[in-house]
Amino acid sequence: MNWGNKLILVFVIFALMIGLLVYKSVNTKYDLVSKDYYKDELRYQDKIDQIKNANAISAVSILQDNSNLIIQLPKEQSGTATQGEIWLYCKTDADNDMKFNLQTDSSGQQLIDKKKLHKGAYQLKLSWETTKEKFYNEHDILIK
Repeated sequence: MNWGNKLILVFVIFALMIGLLVYKSVNTKYDLVSKDYYKDELRYQDKIDQIKNANAISAVSILQDNSNLIIQLPKEQSGTATQGEIWLYCKTDADNDMKFNLQTDSSGQQLIDKKKLHKGAYQLKLSWETTKEKFYNEHDILIK
């Protein structure tokens, strides 16, 4: 094989690699954390204040048993009227994200059936409010 054929072979391999790169980049799925991330960024000071409020009280506990994900709000808020949202954010696939309304029982506990969830790593984003203040907390969890 002479140098001319080798040069053509290098150009053909290069063209195939560029074609593969273009194909991969067009078919890759990119999920954003939020579709309105600019608007969310402008309201980030509110989230910082809610995190400070949550850090001022006892911690939220997240437990799992065989069939349920158990979210326990702080003891100070047991029996108080709370409303909020639970967002199970899957970092790898937005199709696995789940949102639930916070509906605790009288002891401040909420159960989520694990059959509704896909197995994997999630970031649990919990935001809730009482009649006085708003709170926000995040936990990394692994659904088994």
